[in-house]
Amino acid sequence: MQDDIPDRAGLPALARLRDGRAVLLREIRAQDEDEMREAFHRLSADSRYARFMMPLREPPPAMLAAATRPDPRHDLALVAVSGEGGPDQDIVAGARYVGAAGSDTCEFAVTVVDDWHGLGLARRLMEVLIAHATARGFRRMEGYVLAANTPMRRLARRLGFVDRQCEDDATLRVVSLDLTAEPGGS
Repeated sequence: MQDDIPDRAGLPALARLRDGRAVLLREIRAQDEDEMREAFHRLSADSRYARFMMPLREPPPAMLAAATRPDPRHDLALVAVSGEGGPDQDIVAGARYVGAAGSDTCEFAVTVVDDWHGLGLARRLMEVLIAHATARGFRRMEGYVLAANTPMRRLARRLGFVDRQCEDDATLRVVSLDLTAEPGGS
C-alpha cells in the first residue's frame, strides 16, 4: 500500500446526473451521522435489505459511528449530497471501500436513496472508489451482492467486475475487479 498518495485528490467534486440534477461528492465526516440516519430512513425496506443483507428498521449507533469515521489509512467513505452541498442538502447516496492493514484487497459497498436510483449516481461513486483504491495500491476490489440485486450486478459487470457465486451462501454473489488490469482489457 502507498500511504503518501494524495488519494483524496479531486474531492469534493460536483457530478451532474442523467436528469440534470447535480450532487456534491465528498468524503464523509463524523458530523454527518444525523444526516446518515435520515438517509437510512429514506431507503425502502428492499433497499435496506439489499445493502445490509438483513432487515433493519433503525441503524445501530455503532454502525453509524463506524460509517462516519473511516480509517483514512486504508478506507475511503464518500457521500453524495443533493443541492450541490448548499443549506438544503441531503445525503442521497454513500459509497465506501474498506481495506485491512497489509491486505491488497478492499471491499466496497454502495447505497443510493430510492428516489435517486437510475440516474448514474452509483456508477459515479464506484468510479471514484475504483480510482482511489487503485491510487492507494490496492490490487483487487470486491463486494458481496445479493443474487437478486440485478441492477448492482449489471453495474459491476459494466465496470469490469467478474461476477461469481459466493461459496458459502447461494443467495450471494461476489463481484471482483482486478485493479492492476488495463481499463477495457481482459
